[in-house]
Amino acid sequence: MTDSNMLEVALARVVIRDDADRQYIFLAESGSSRAFPIVIGNSEACEIHRILHGIETERPLTHQLLHSAITGLGATLKRVDIVDLKHNTFYAQVVLQNEAGDEVAVMDARPSDAIALALRAKCAIHVAESVIERASADMADPDAPDAQDEPDAPDAPEESGPAL
Repeated sequence: MTDSNMLEVALARVVIRDDADRQYIFLAESGSSRAFPIVIGNSEACEIHRILHGIETERPLTHQLLHSAITGLGATLKRVDIVDLKHNTFYAQVVLQNEAGDEVAVMDARPSDAIALALRAKCAIHVAESVIERASADMADPDAPDAQDEPDAPDAPEESGPAL
């Protein structure tokens, strides 16, 4: 499912909790107060943290390798689209373009991987209007059917990235 009304968002915050298997990123709509969390894994959170802090690894890791493969084949990452939210799961697509600016591939991806690639490529992140409506409404109503789990606040997690 692809919503024709896509809205640009930015990574607003990364919450990394050392003692947890689930980490959180928060995306915020540009020019609006709407924002929502996405639960991600440790490796994706660490990659996003490395990108935000300019930390390079001695050898390429998976996201670095994929970005290098895309550019090595003459394409660029045009944008990342988060296109759906079903049963507490977000769905994303990575859009590639060639040197002429033509879209050459649209690939399904997990949002965490797609966002890590978008940050590395410095490209736009878009969210379907229908997704941001449901996800931001779910933040206000934690009992909503598709609500994401919100992080617990008692243990002060590490936060990185730009503030809202």
